[in-house]
Amino acid sequence: MVNPGSETKLYGLIGKPLSHSFSAEYFARKFRAENIRDCRYHLFELEGLSDLDDLIRNHQNLQGLNVTIPYKRPVIKYLDKISPEAMEIGAVNCIKINRNEKKVTLKGYNTDIYGFEKSINPLLKPHHHKSLVLGTGGSAKAVAWVLNKYGIETLFVSRTPHDCNQVRYSILNEDILSTHLLIVNTTPVGMYPNEGQFPDIPFEFIGKNHLLFDLVYNPAETWFLRKGKQQGASIKNGLEMLQLQAEKSWEIWNDYKF
Repeated sequence: MVNPGSETKLYGLIGKPLSHSFSAEYFARKFRAENIRDCRYHLFELEGLSDLDDLIRNHQNLQGLNVTIPYKRPVIKYLDKISPEAMEIGAVNCIKINRNEKKVTLKGYNTDIYGFEKSINPLLKPHHHKSLVLGTGGSAKAVAWVLNKYGIETLFVSRTPHDCNQVRYSILNEDILSTHLLIVNTTPVGMYPNEGQFPDIPFEFIGKNHLLFDLVYNPAETWFLRKGKQQGASIKNGLEMLQLQAEKSWEIWNDYKF
């Protein structure tokens, strides 16, 4: 386990698996470019959130964490405070760690909101008034929160739908795709090392008015995006969203009042 000296401020990412993540590379480049010498960022692949307390206890210089699949929602019960947006969404992907002599306090935020909104905003057109959000996890909730802000109707697509605003992949047809011209993949399907996979949607009904956005960024062009592009759709991956939410996390860790 990485255990830098106490003089080094430590940040990191928790989740499982983490082999696909560019977060450590992103922050390493940031620290070099901005001549930040007293900070490090590491990947902490936790078998379960029961290991979180030990992680924080064993790294006294740990200042903040990002959170990814599958812990964005279950991590909430381990936190002392949570921002209003993260509470409304029910998902956290950024934790600020506040330490004093008596106790350690954890506060959760959702920076996916900021990253997704800034990344997709320039691409939205007037005809993008209905969307399909593939997946129902923490990232899907953040995406839906942003789309709702823009007045875009959201229909969640899930392998196991459990409420009235969720449907199975098998019901997607030409009628649905002809009106839902924004499709956002929030699932890990197609992510490294399973690049050959893609969501089970009828790509033959996708056309030039569609916008396909994939939160996956490794590989840069998933089969979901490639198949959409072949149909004439506009596409974008999640790399810019990752970068934007990372910068917002950095701001929270270093500037926000607890």
